[in-house]
Amino acid sequence: MNHISEIRTVGVPVSDQDRAVAFYTETLGFEVLMDAPLPQLGGRWIVVAPAGSSGSAGSIALVPASAGNPAGVDTGIRMASPDAKAAHQHFLGAGVDTDELLEWPGVPPMFSLRDPDGNRLYISQA
Repeated sequence: MNHISEIRTVGVPVSDQDRAVAFYTETLGFEVLMDAPLPQLGGRWIVVAPAGSSGSAGSIALVPASAGNPAGVDTGIRMASPDAKAAHQHFLGAGVDTDELLEWPGVPPMFSLRDPDGNRLYISQA
């Protein structure tokens, strides 16, 4: 029997949850699916996902950073874009800390960027 059916939410540690929500919603175009007090973590349980997806393809929890869960990590999160080149130009123009667009024959264009805490995210063309 398979006891795990999907990967739903990946936690990303952030030092300022309000700043993170602004970046993920206003800059990346995500929407907030949940924002609930969570005093046990010293903050809130905030879940964001690409707008219109309802989190069906996965979501990100913006969790409070701590000594055991510091911000500024390589999240390993790979997101898809229908046009990676256009997304790359958009994020560069918006002042996001964005790496170069990588293009190789037979491989979808891709790049990485960092949120305000330095957490690395990846975007590749779908």
